[in-house]
Amino acid sequence: MAENPDLERARRFLQKFNLDLDPKEHEKTTKTSAEAAEALNVELGQIAKSILFRSGGKYGLFVAAGDIKIDDKKVKALLGGGKAKIAKPDEVEQVTGYRVGGVCPFDINEDVPIFLDESMQRFEVVYTSAGTSHSLLPISFENLEKVTGGAVADFKKE
Repeated sequence: MAENPDLERARRFLQKFNLDLDPKEHEKTTKTSAEAAEALNVELGQIAKSILFRSGGKYGLFVAAGDIKIDDKKVKALLGGGKAKIAKPDEVEQVTGYRVGGVCPFDINEDVPIFLDESMQRFEVVYTSAGTSHSLLPISFENLEKVTGGAVADFKKE
């Protein structure tokens, strides 16, 4: 069986960092944080969900621990725009190049700011999507910063 092209894309991108990062495909779906945590038998917070927000005319990709809620007001402040809304599925695919449920936080189509939830630092390893709804990449927070070029921020809803 041929590998999914989006997973291949993620693997090719990661190779240039020489960090020995290898996304894994799973039989069970990893489309939601809860499904991914169950598939891996890890804490919900270890799943790094990637959510594209739109505020005014700007987009930003927010990568957050699976156990937090994102504060729209903090998103708005970080993007410097109007009311913050989660992007629609077609916008997500256009901007990131990945479908909802498999949004990879690196090697995205458009140059948008990427923000990393500071609370993920409490884990030695977090798991991000690797381009498909059945793939996850185990990665340290430090390496996640390297491969995404993301800015560490606090956007957790209090």
